[in-house]
This record gives sequence, C-alpha cells and structure tokens, in this order.
Amino acid sequence: NAGGKAFGVTGKDGQLIKAKKMRVSHKTPEMSVPEIIDIGHVGEVVSINPDVISMLMQGDFIPVIAPIGVGQKGESYNINADLVAGKMAEVLGAEKLILLTNVAGLKDKSGEILTGLTTNRVNDLIADETIYGGMLPKIRCALDAVKAGVNSAHIIDGRVEHAVMLEIFTDEGVGTLI
Repeated sequence: NAGGKAFGVTGKDGQLIKAKKMRVSHKTPEMSVPEIIDIGHVGEVVSINPDVISMLMQGDFIPVIAPIGVGQKGESYNINADLVAGKMAEVLGAEKLILLTNVAGLKDKSGEILTGLTTNRVNDLIADETIYGGMLPKIRCALDAVKAGVNSAHIIDGRVEHAVMLEIFTDEGVGTLI
C-alpha cells in the first residue's frame, strides 16, 4: 500500500536456501550412546544463494522469504525464521540484523531490558542462564551474524508501533542491541 513491491519467495525457489535435516540427540547419564530423535522435516541452513536476492533487488522488489530450505534430493525442510534471517544477513553483508519478537527485548534476571551488549557479555549471559529457552536461538543467530561481520543485531518488540524506526532513529531505542 505504501508503494513497495513485495515479492514472496521460499528458500526452495532458485535453490535460495540449501538445507539439511536437523539432527537432534538426547543423552542421559544412564545411556552409553545418545539417542537420535527424528523431529520430522526440520532443517538447518547449509548455504544461501545470494544471486536470487540480488536479482529481486535489482528489479526493485522487496523479498519476503518463507524459511523453507531444499535438501540434496529436493526434499523440503522447515527452518527457524530467525536463523534464516541471521544467515541471510551474513551472506548479504548486511549492516544490521533486526529481529522482531513479541517481547520487549532481552531481559536480565530482575526483568530489566538489556541493551548495548557485546558478544562477550551475551556469552556470559548464556553461561549464567540469564538467556535460556526460546530466546536462545534468536540470540545465537544474532551473535553468529555479528561475529560474521554484520555491524549490529537488534531484538525488538514488533508489537510496539513504529518499533523499527524508534530503535534505529533514537538514542534510547526500544529493545536489545548487540
């Protein structure tokens, strides 16, 4: 409605996202060998073909990517959208990675939003279990992107009106900056 030309594409289109089946293992102290758990058609990124995105951008299209990857034999794999976004940012040499979520940002143990974090500080927060559960994949993809050359990663609340503009164009921001 604002004049942009959004173009929906899956990771299978043009083999944009090559993937492999995610392997999950579980081991208890009683087990001598870890148990491999089949979680279905869940995958992880092997590689991203930036030519597909470049072609769309040259045509002034805004790629809207469904996080479905393609395996070696053409099989489809569902991939965590945050992980795809992080890998896409890495491959495209993005300046920023912005992850919208339904929480105000990364919080410390007293519930205060953390911002201005370094990669070392984030690693410490993971080690002391301040960061846990569902926030771990989001944080890990943000860390990986920053370590791979993306200047900054932002985790912000997508429920806040104009959240992206507030994060980018104000000194205070509205979420977590790594």
